[in-house]
Amino acid sequence: MADQMKILVLGAHGVTGQEVVKQAVAQGHHVRAAEMKWPDEAPPAGHNVERVTANVIEDDLGPIVEGVDAVISALGVPGDPKTLMDPPPLYTTGTRRLIEAMQGRGVSRLVTISASFVVTHERGPLLFRTTAIPALTRVLHQMGEMEEMLRASPLDWTAVRPGWLLPEPLTADYVVVPDVIPEDLIRTRHADLAHFMLHCVVTGEWSRQTPAIARPEADELSSSFEVVKEMLA
Repeated sequence: MADQMKILVLGAHGVTGQEVVKQAVAQGHHVRAAEMKWPDEAPPAGHNVERVTANVIEDDLGPIVEGVDAVISALGVPGDPKTLMDPPPLYTTGTRRLIEAMQGRGVSRLVTISASFVVTHERGPLLFRTTAIPALTRVLHQMGEMEEMLRASPLDWTAVRPGWLLPEPLTADYVVVPDVIPEDLIRTRHADLAHFMLHCVVTGEWSRQTPAIARPEADELSSSFEVVKEMLA
């Protein structure tokens, strides 16, 4: 087991964030789990989990960054059409405030979620490229700005670029390549993404790089029908 770390997880109640928290605790790490607002139905925090609230766009993030060894950002915006048309500045203002807080508190290691689609739209079935990608344009633009902020910062950062995320169980069997997922792949499991992000935090690998992660999935999970169903869910 790796040495125990204290890790701040932003977006800890999201699908990927919950996986990060669960896997980090299983590895023996202490987690400071942050959400803008914890829902009433959220389960108890559990052993080795400290639950905090934080709005990365508006709050002073210094107190929640204080004393951690690394930060994992699993933040994401809702996928409804209204939000996608005018997304909050989660990846721009939020990233700027996070960088400032980390520098101010002497925390350097940050692993965050970006997307392969920031640099290419030529992945996945045609219906995905002609419907999902245009709907995500403003979010992807923010992610691109986020990556530029990270490159300009002195932080020890990794911006992980998954494909279209999939809520299936952990495999820990995935492909990681620089920058863009392979042309024949499109899906990335939330649980596998969490696994790789933790790996990057613990090992320090892929520092100041943009690794892309995906894996082969059954045809029915990568089909145009499945993409449309998930978009409309």
